[in-house]
Amino acid sequence: MRILGIDPGTRITGYGIIDQQGNRLRHVDNGAIYTQSSDELPSRLKIIHDGLSEIILKYRPDAVAIEQVFVAKNALSALKLGQARGAAIVASVNADLPVSEYTALQVKSAVVGYGKAAKGQVQQMVKALMNLPEIAQEDASDALAVAICHAHSAHINSQVRQALKPRTPSKRVPR
Repeated sequence: MRILGIDPGTRITGYGIIDQQGNRLRHVDNGAIYTQSSDELPSRLKIIHDGLSEIILKYRPDAVAIEQVFVAKNALSALKLGQARGAAIVASVNADLPVSEYTALQVKSAVVGYGKAAKGQVQQMVKALMNLPEIAQEDASDALAVAICHAHSAHINSQVRQALKPRTPSKRVPR
């Protein structure tokens, strides 16, 4: 399974692509989509959407994992971040990809084993798990961590979805 991890942001949106083959994870690519803070927000959201759409076309992931918005002290920043997430989600859904969302706590727990790990610890673990020659750019490293979290959680998530799926009552044939 190929997974696209996304760390959304209005200034920098990180992406990381990994392949999962059984218990093995393999790094495919990572990077970031940059916008100019001087541009209007709608233009920046278009850049994020179009950039992720191109990445999806190029790498053909099977699933997308995105970091959830945390509650920020600045409400305007949280709203803008939510809009960047929306642009990323729409790019994914337009490509008919399933989208899973993870909190920072879930991502850190999956990658480091501790939900309150420092950013540097997460970056070091991503480097080690993906066998990277160096630590990836911060937002790209965060996106790889989200993809790793999904790889570790995908099986559990599918079991939960299956358990929650409404069941149609069996039809009994009258005797």
